[in-house]
Amino acid sequence: MSLSPSTDSAVPDSPNSWRERFFRLVPAFDSLRTYSWGVLGLDTMAGLTVAAVAVPQAMAYAQIAGVPPQYGLYTAIVMTTVGALFDSSKQLINGPTNAISIAVLSAVVGFSEAERIPAVILLALMVGLVQTGITLLRLGDLTRYISHAVIVGFTLGAAVLLVLDQLKNLLGLTAQGSGEDHFLKRFWLTMSHIGEVSYATISVGVATIAIALALHWVNLRWRLRLPEFLLALICVATAVWGWGLDQQGVKVVGTIPPELPSFGLPEIEWSRVRELAGSSAAIALLGLLEAIAMAKAIANHTRQKLDMNQQCLSEGLANLAGSLFHCFPGSGSLTRSTINHLAGATTQWSGVISAAVVALTVVLFAPYAYYIPRSGLAGILILSAWRLVDRRELAYHLRTTRYDASIVVLTALSAVAISVEFCVMIGVFMSFVLYVPQAARVHITELTLTPERVLRERIATDPVCNRIRIYSLEGELFFGAAPELEEHLGAVGETVKLGVRVIVLRLKRARNTDAVCLSVFDRFITRMQAENVTVLLCGLRPDLVKVIESSGLRRRLGPERVFVFEETGAIWSSTLEAVRFAYEIIGQNVCGNCPRHAKSLEEKDGWYFMI
Repeated sequence: MSLSPSTDSAVPDSPNSWRERFFRLVPAFDSLRTYSWGVLGLDTMAGLTVAAVAVPQAMAYAQIAGVPPQYGLYTAIVMTTVGALFDSSKQLINGPTNAISIAVLSAVVGFSEAERIPAVILLALMVGLVQTGITLLRLGDLTRYISHAVIVGFTLGAAVLLVLDQLKNLLGLTAQGSGEDHFLKRFWLTMSHIGEVSYATISVGVATIAIALALHWVNLRWRLRLPEFLLALICVATAVWGWGLDQQGVKVVGTIPPELPSFGLPEIEWSRVRELAGSSAAIALLGLLEAIAMAKAIANHTRQKLDMNQQCLSEGLANLAGSLFHCFPGSGSLTRSTINHLAGATTQWSGVISAAVVALTVVLFAPYAYYIPRSGLAGILILSAWRLVDRRELAYHLRTTRYDASIVVLTALSAVAISVEFCVMIGVFMSFVLYVPQAARVHITELTLTPERVLRERIATDPVCNRIRIYSLEGELFFGAAPELEEHLGAVGETVKLGVRVIVLRLKRARNTDAVCLSVFDRFITRMQAENVTVLLCGLRPDLVKVIESSGLRRRLGPERVFVFEETGAIWSSTLEAVRFAYEIIGQNVCGNCPRHAKSLEEKDGWYFMI
């Protein structure tokens, strides 16, 4: 018996097979099907570069959240790994972030020091449950209604905020103000001590930027893939160690606790759950918006197609897993994701490599990471912020329409003036405020029947018919359009005073009619019936017919006065049928300008139309 597989018996995996479902659920493993040594090299270099930034950032964000530094490192290891495995975005890096850390501090500020660590771990669990619930309800797709102008504004605002936040580290200033102060207040308080700048610190930061730019030029000139940021950090860290600059005022990362996260169930107390419920929902939504906005900003450069529900799932699972390993809530990181993308990351495995390097750094290389200068990190972050903004795209959105320009400017300003976690929500709200009035516009066009037997739009020189009026309505007939629709129909109703006996309304291009607009039609028809005027509806598509039937409007109007588009089979034939029926209603009571005086109009098949 042959053990070689038979071609006839081989059954390929169907699109819905368990293997394909697994690859959709865990996109990182799907990328392994086309993985190569070259891609591994790019991901490794990107992961190393991100890890060099992740270690000090994680410790700083933990302090912002009000917990010891090692909990930030735990979050950078666990959340980054789990998030990368399930991320739809290939370059997004999950973990502790500035915005979420500030929100966590606000949520647990009322807890005592002994209760704060269990509270933030429980908060991570609750945030993960909310985000996973959003995924199961498939609400992640709603993010496609966020205007791209919001993403452009978010990117600009976040980049400006990042630069302003890192200036203190670049200049060697000590942060002023408390964690409860607004960012701009803390920034101005810090800048007021500009006379205390450390020139050694500035030199290290500027040298880091210069080395990174030089390596970038080398990469472009000779088409190399050198890790610009990592090599720049190694150079300045070596200089700090060799010349003892940490003894001359240059601030360094410092001692890293050599501890890895261990498994442990969160302490669930219902009183604590009730106290954190509101904050967990807010942080969950803010985390999703922050991660999705960052993922979209990167995808705009890479042209990658994102699955928003999968992205929400990765955020939820990352927070759930983090709560089991003593992590506090996190999200997609602006700075580390940008660095990961610019460092050449190709797949999600760069995030896994980054988390592994952070863990390895914690265990083995803490003494060497000690000498990484904070001003060097600040230089790299400022350079990353500069590259993050697509200036050509920004100029395009600012000059195209006032609508797009307003969204970009308001979103960017709110990121700096209010907070980066709320700027996307403000941008979405402004999109709604500016878009709904545009979407609610209803256009009405009067049609006329010419002596040449042509039904077309009426122009100013056409004679006015005082017996039959024909109108075409176009637009989204939802509640926002109701006032304008009522105004149009009110003007149509005034023609009754001129002797009009039949009104034909063509609704071929009327869409998404709701109960509010149907009630406007209902009141108009009732008013016209009281004036002994017949209203005919024509060009109706089946979906609109179903709506007017369920509302009872077709019954009250009369089935013979409704002309359905698909029942006649031609674009304008239902309108022509309605006009013929209108002439049957008025009989010989026509006005002096009526084209029906022409004998040819008596022929049923002799009518035409123009658009």
